[in-house]
Amino acid sequence: MVVISPAVAPVLGAFMLPYTSWRGLFVVLAFIGVVSMVGGLLLQETIPSRYAGTMKQSVRRLGTVLKNPGFASLLIVFSLVSTASLAFVSASSYIYQEGFGLSEQGYSFYFALNAIALIAGPFLYLWLSRHTSRRTIVASGFAVMVAGGVLVCLFGSLGPLVFALALFPASLMGSSVRPPGAFLMLDQQEEDTGSASALINCSGLVFGSAGMVLVFLAGENLVLGLGAINVAVGVVCLAGWMLIGRRGLVRI
Repeated sequence: MVVISPAVAPVLGAFMLPYTSWRGLFVVLAFIGVVSMVGGLLLQETIPSRYAGTMKQSVRRLGTVLKNPGFASLLIVFSLVSTASLAFVSASSYIYQEGFGLSEQGYSFYFALNAIALIAGPFLYLWLSRHTSRRTIVASGFAVMVAGGVLVCLFGSLGPLVFALALFPASLMGSSVRPPGAFLMLDQQEEDTGSASALINCSGLVFGSAGMVLVFLAGENLVLGLGAINVAVGVVCLAGWMLIGRRGLVRI
């Protein structure tokens, strides 16, 4: 949801703009916040033992989890994927509206294609997992990110539809590796799963925020910058994934 929510939000916002002002959007955000807070209060704790330590001890547990080489290596590899995903979220309005001259509604349509890819990715993983191994799915996902990034670099500037279609497979497969990534990271920790989960979410946001800045280093050619980020992320993640498997650092 860390990546899917920012992808879906602009589509919903563009749909609402003809019917309300910016103040109305903030009213909707406030309503969503209240619903989320109530839902959080109603959730049942799944960990049977209650933590009785201090805040300082709780923070130290994060360091203990990071000392696990299997967890730490997987955390870096799978968090890097957020760099490419949120780079698109950050640059997409400039690419579609300023670069291709689309209206807000036109932008939301093409943006929705990427949102569909992000949402469909986990379902694609569930289907693929019935036919092939987790190791192969993850490696293929990173390889497709590289290929998609190359397509964006070569053909993405030809038009909004070409750009959207070139990026679609990279977004789809980038999203499909998240479920196995989360499972594998949590599987490395017999204890401190709460700390591990916190690090997974925090690390994804940190790497994603970095991507939102890095994409603008390309200057005016944001299409090329976004494609290059997908290529770089795919190559680094694929190399890291193969190295992790070769050294037997994790239980896959």
